[in-house]
Amino acid sequence: MGSSPTFVIVGAGLAGAKAAQTLREEGFGGRVVLLGAESERPYERPPLSKGLLLGSTQRREVYVHDAGWYEANDVELHTATRVTGIDRDARQVVLGDDERLGYDKLLLATGATPRRLAVPGTDLEGVWYLRTLADSDRIAEALTDQAHLVVIGAGWIGLEIAAAARQRGAAVTVVEVADLPLQRVLGDEVARVFADLHRSHDVAFHFGAEVLRLRGSGRVSSVLLADGTQLGADTVVVGVGIEPNVQVAEAAGLKVDNGVVTDALLRTSDPHIYAAGDVANAYHPLLGRHIRVEHWANALNGGPAAARSMLGQQVEYARLPYFFSDQYDLGMEYSGWAAPDGYDRVVFRGDPAVVADRAPEFMAFWVKDGRVLAGMNANVWDVTEQIQALVRAGHGGRAVDLARLSDPRVPLDDLLN
Repeated sequence: MGSSPTFVIVGAGLAGAKAAQTLREEGFGGRVVLLGAESERPYERPPLSKGLLLGSTQRREVYVHDAGWYEANDVELHTATRVTGIDRDARQVVLGDDERLGYDKLLLATGATPRRLAVPGTDLEGVWYLRTLADSDRIAEALTDQAHLVVIGAGWIGLEIAAAARQRGAAVTVVEVADLPLQRVLGDEVARVFADLHRSHDVAFHFGAEVLRLRGSGRVSSVLLADGTQLGADTVVVGVGIEPNVQVAEAAGLKVDNGVVTDALLRTSDPHIYAAGDVANAYHPLLGRHIRVEHWANALNGGPAAARSMLGQQVEYARLPYFFSDQYDLGMEYSGWAAPDGYDRVVFRGDPAVVADRAPEFMAFWVKDGRVLAGMNANVWDVTEQIQALVRAGHGGRAVDLARLSDPRVPLDDLLN
């Protein structure tokens, strides 16, 4: 690097903004350029499907930094700026107007894009995907107590939108190709808890269902399923997963496989280029495999980890995957990693049954050969540290007594003693 190096960050979301902040906090005195495709300054995405839809979060609360922070910290923030290419030989990024910007180190925090539903009618008015602040604003406007909402996809985003819509008084139907919501992520036992929770709030489900087309004249009016069922709808939200934004990385010849592939220091196949957040398929030293994590905590922590790596610090990014969700009166946190076929049982601590419309209080642990691979706490708080200790021990090969694991009288701390 020269006397005054330039670090460029492509992607002005949470990961990119936190990387810029960390560079300055770690004493980096060179040029920091943060390039964002959206017209907004960096903001956090969880409120988009939670507080903003409910009206419990104010718009000003979602931004990562105050408007003046970037200038005050000498971070050159360029919004509404699209990066169209990377010239690795010249160490330059190419912008949408063919301008070129040189870099000494480059961080790709380009995030992801909602997967599109490939059926006729998705271009009708009233059909939305949720990824941006503008998307959240449009969906919130539609969630009146007269609305008929169909949510396609029963993943986290779909269920959070369904919960917000019901709390706003809309009629809600959820369509899902699997047999249960969140089935692939949580497995049948815990997925049933979420199905029961939503049913207790009068959400209608169509499982094992395939969408054939969306119908309407100008605006969507119904959703036609493959079995001939027709669902009335004046608003449709599609939540069928996201695709990492790898196009620029792939065109530049970086190694791409379900995201931009990195090592545990978040370095890509080019020694001058790093990746973090939704787009990074990073090697996890504890799990012994590459994983791509699409959740808030990964952006929050991965951006700073990449920044330290860009500065030459040899610190592996080994945080456990962590995410949270709020639906009705159920708040949950999940820590760890359990592949769909990677565990042999789920151990519950507490009763997961939904009684009337009241959310339960419980913990669930995904276990293989007595080793805890992942844990969830639902309406039980201040246990994340203990659950993560169990998960780290489990992935490290240490088993626990499952009878004691399921016994609420046994402190979680005692299970590793």
